[in-house]
Amino acid sequence: MEIKKSLFDNLQNFFGFDNFKGEQEAIITNILQKKDTFVIMPTGGGKSICYQLPALMSEGTAVVISPLIALMKNQVDQLRAFGGTDSIAHFLNSSLNKTEITKVKQDVLSGETKLLYVAPESLAKAENIDFLRLITVSFVAVDEAHCISEWGHDFRPEYRKIRQVISNLGENIPIIALTATATPKVQQDIIKNLQMNNATLFKSSFNRANLYYEVRAKRNVLKEIVRFIKGYQGKSGIVYCLSRKKVEEVAEALNLNGIKALPYHAGLEAKVRAETQDKFLMEEVDVIVATIAFGMGIDKPDVRYVIHHDIPKSMEGYYQETGRAGRDGGEGVCVAFYSEKDIEKLAKFMKDKPVSEREIGTQILKEVIDYVESSVCRRKQILHYFGENFNEAGCSEMCDNCRAQKTTFDATEKLQLTLKIIQELGEKFDDHHIISFMMGEETPQIVAYNHNKHPVFGSGKEDGVLLWKSVLRQALLSNYISKDIDNYGLLRLTKSGKSYIESPINVRFILNREMDTVEDDSEDGPQQGGAALDSQLLQMLRDLRKKIAKQKNLPPFVIFQDPSLEEMCTHYPITVDELKQIQGVGSGKALKFGAPFLEVIKKYVEENDIDRPVDLVIKSAANKSALKVSIIQNIDRHLALEDIASAKGITYEDILREVESIVNSGTKLNLNYYIDELIDEDRQDEVFDYFRSAEVDSIDEALKELGTDEYTREELQLMRIKFLSELGN
Repeated sequence: MEIKKSLFDNLQNFFGFDNFKGEQEAIITNILQKKDTFVIMPTGGGKSICYQLPALMSEGTAVVISPLIALMKNQVDQLRAFGGTDSIAHFLNSSLNKTEITKVKQDVLSGETKLLYVAPESLAKAENIDFLRLITVSFVAVDEAHCISEWGHDFRPEYRKIRQVISNLGENIPIIALTATATPKVQQDIIKNLQMNNATLFKSSFNRANLYYEVRAKRNVLKEIVRFIKGYQGKSGIVYCLSRKKVEEVAEALNLNGIKALPYHAGLEAKVRAETQDKFLMEEVDVIVATIAFGMGIDKPDVRYVIHHDIPKSMEGYYQETGRAGRDGGEGVCVAFYSEKDIEKLAKFMKDKPVSEREIGTQILKEVIDYVESSVCRRKQILHYFGENFNEAGCSEMCDNCRAQKTTFDATEKLQLTLKIIQELGEKFDDHHIISFMMGEETPQIVAYNHNKHPVFGSGKEDGVLLWKSVLRQALLSNYISKDIDNYGLLRLTKSGKSYIESPINVRFILNREMDTVEDDSEDGPQQGGAALDSQLLQMLRDLRKKIAKQKNLPPFVIFQDPSLEEMCTHYPITVDELKQIQGVGSGKALKFGAPFLEVIKKYVEENDIDRPVDLVIKSAANKSALKVSIIQNIDRHLALEDIASAKGITYEDILREVESIVNSGTKLNLNYYIDELIDEDRQDEVFDYFRSAEVDSIDEALKELGTDEYTREELQLMRIKFLSELGN
């Protein structure tokens, strides 16, 4: 009873909580009794207290092995805030200088420090092992223990050496291993590697009932993301991308569209990453666009949505990343975008890996593809992956598949046939092989094993691939078959599968929907959306343009070009920010010429009661932004356009097009250093005079008027760029 009393006292005195959550009390009691403890608890379940509280109550110092510097700092700050002293918790990692390391070691030796956070790399250093041997280690906590396993999504080779180090620190030091994502395979790996065969296992359900899961085909993904986030105005969210480049592009595009977002990836300096994290926690920014480098241990309870711009490479990663939404039990929406191109990219990443790693990666990726393509309850699939059976009725329409119209089919005979085939082929093949067999595809493997000679080879051709994928997926989810992941994902019959062959029962399965994954993501420019052009407004804007052009003694096309006016007549911008989203209207043009146009549009919208489209054209400086910035910088350095084109690996025509587009959007460029070399002053004046009085904006017309003997197309293009830059911007 004494332990129980002091447990609750400490929980209240130190953390201010009145009750334990789930199995926290049993876990803490177990570690206080010096027993090895293995905790599998979903994100937001309260894992940290499971080792923090017993550390405060035990003699000596608990060593907490943690994978990320940001995560350690976060936890140490929280503990100090709770405990009131700076010496109660410390971290020891590469971010500290010698003076700071000395201070940490003094506090630990004095007995004031109850928790010492260490990175696995620091733990393995000889001087740190020698130091830890001088103190009483109460226990070792291995946080994010899935990093031990190659089958886990954050595999860290240094984690494999932890057991060896613990053995060097002394005898019978208890271990508590904790993770939020561990498939049965990863669990075995952790137990084996840490030699925790007698550990007590505490496993909570992986179900996060408040999270809504959805997968969307990747089309106009940037537009979809902007539209989605605008529906969550002022709320916090995370957008995950596969590459650092995509992170930068998406963050830039969100800001262009009036969403406060910051990028986060391993290529940024540690100081910048820490500041970004703090701004997110302090709600100075609404959205973090990140690679998987972001999020481990981020204790922000009110993240309302997690978006995957690219499909993640493992179900563990997906579960952990989506698990950052709705940790307070409130709303959490998880949307993933899927295209076959993503899968191809992920497969390419694995090409250069060692064979064993590549095979593991392929198995893990196949699970993601099956999850995306299946029409079965998403929650049921996620939980099955983590070894938990779930009845989809409990999903309460909290996933897109449970909300959608379903097509079911009588699978009784198909399932029996599939199970028989798996059995007859010796349970030595994966799902791809079985599907190829049913469809009558003579793959090299099928021919090598003479399976094309089997009497039922190709008998399922007329049913189609979707049906056989559906049968195999649901046979797995219904536990008629299992996948031997250790062994290339070979399909094995379970006890239920064997008995089903002998005595089948009537079953209906859900047919997979065709996943339309045509990627039409022209993030580079405006997307018209096919809205009808308002010809009445267009005439008004043209008249206004003519009037302003007359006042300023400029041709109308210098003010705004026709495509820009036309887009204004489909999207009705009424603020400067919205005007900047219009094709060919940069910041400079919007500020210089925008006000009277906005006034006319606003008045027109009010008088005609126009219902403006919510998804205003999405402007992205995405794919070409780095190129444009680089061109502007090189022009500032007075480099010849040919040299810039050659350095960027593009043609001279391409560079002219890019420069034209920069100037059209309102940026001033000084190309005099280049043009003066090519065209003498008198000829420049002649072309300027022509453009000043030109009725139409056309190089062909200019050539006709000024004579092809006198000027080349390239010279007139350059002069037009100079003209627009000097007079229009």
